[in-house]
Amino acid sequence: MGESYSDDWEDDREYRIRYERRQRMRRERQRRMRRRRMIRRILCLGVLVVIIILMMVIVKSCRKEEDESLPQEQETAVAEPLDRAELEKIIEEQSEKEKTEKEQTETEQTGQIEEAEEETVVYSFDETADTVPITSEKVISTHAILVDESMDTIVAAKGARERIIPASMTKVLTVLVAAEHIPEEKLDDTFTMTLEITDYAYVNDCSSVGFLDGEKVTIRDMFYGTAMHSGGDAALGLAIYVAGSQEAFVDLMNQKLEELGIADSTHFTNCVGLYDEAHYTTVYDMAIIMKAAMQNDLCREFLSKHIYTTKPTEEHPDGIEISNWFLRKIEDKDTGGEVLCAKTGYIVQSKNCAVSYSISTGGTPYICVTAESTSGWRCIYDHVEIYNTYVP
Repeated sequence: MGESYSDDWEDDREYRIRYERRQRMRRERQRRMRRRRMIRRILCLGVLVVIIILMMVIVKSCRKEEDESLPQEQETAVAEPLDRAELEKIIEEQSEKEKTEKEQTETEQTGQIEEAEEETVVYSFDETADTVPITSEKVISTHAILVDESMDTIVAAKGARERIIPASMTKVLTVLVAAEHIPEEKLDDTFTMTLEITDYAYVNDCSSVGFLDGEKVTIRDMFYGTAMHSGGDAALGLAIYVAGSQEAFVDLMNQKLEELGIADSTHFTNCVGLYDEAHYTTVYDMAIIMKAAMQNDLCREFLSKHIYTTKPTEEHPDGIEISNWFLRKIEDKDTGGEVLCAKTGYIVQSKNCAVSYSISTGGTPYICVTAESTSGWRCIYDHVEIYNTYVP
C-alpha cells in the first residue's frame, strides 16, 4: 500500500512538472509574440519618423525658395498648408494601417495557437481504484503495464514509469511516423537500397529482411519488413525515403513524442532501436506510442500481419517470406481474447521486451507492454499471464 501511495505521489509530481513545463512554454510563446508586436510598432514608428523628416526637408526647401522670389513665395504660401494637410493625412493613414495590421496579426497568431493546440493529440492513462500491481511470480519481466485502451485506464502495472531501453519496440514509432508522412497511394512506389543501408544493418548486427544493394523495394515491403521482421535495412530505408537521412527522420520521431506529450520521459536517437544512453523510454510511454499507432489504419495493418511475402525483384525472384514471430507464437495460446498486433525487441542491454494489442472476449481493447524478460519465449508467456490474470 505504501508503494501505491508513493507511485501516486510520483505521478502527481510528474504531472505537475509536465503542467508547469507547458505553462512555461505558453508564457515563453506569449513573450515572443509581445516582442514581435513591439518590433512591428518600432518599425512603423521609424517609418513615420522618416516620412516626417522628408516632409520637413521639403517644407524647408520651399521656404528657401520663398526668399528668392515673391511669386515663389505666393505659391509656397498656397502649397504649404496643402503639404501639412497631406502630412497629417499620411500620418493618419499610417496609424490606421498599423492598427489594422496589429489586429490582423493578433487574430492570426491566436488562430495559429488554437489550431496547433487542437491538432496536438496528447494521450494519457490514469490509475483508478481498480488499478492493481503486477505481482504474479509467472511474470518475469521487471517492468510491465496493462492498459484498457477504450477507457485510457491502467489495469495493472509494475515499474511502469521507470526508464527502460526499448530496443526494436522503437520501430512502432518508426512505422507510425513514416505512415503519417507517406500517402497510401505511394506504397507501391519503389526505393533503391544502397550499400550504406545494407552495411548499416550488417555492421550494427541488426535484424535484416535481406534486401541487397541496388535492389528496388516497394515502400509497402519496407513497412512490412520493419513491423514484422524488425528489419534494420527496411527501417533505415523508410527513414531515408521520408526524410532524406536517419538524423532528419529521428527529428520527426522526437517531434511526434512532443505531440504525444511524452518527450520528458522518452527520447530516441535512431529509428532502429540500437543501444544509446540517450535512447530510452518507459513501458507507460510505449503504451502511449502503441495507442497512437493503433489509431492509424496503416500501422494496424503492418503490425497485425502474421506472414507476408515481399514483391519479386531481380535479386529475389520469389520475394522474401517474413513473419511476425510474436503473433505466430502467441496465436495458439489462451489469452482470454485475441492478440491482434505486436512488436518485439531485444538487445543485450534491454533483454527481451514486447508491446501487444489485443481484444478480449468481451470486445474490450487492451495494450500490454513488458520489458527486461529473460528470453523471447518468456516474454510471450509474460503477456499471456498478464492477459489471463489481470484482464477483468
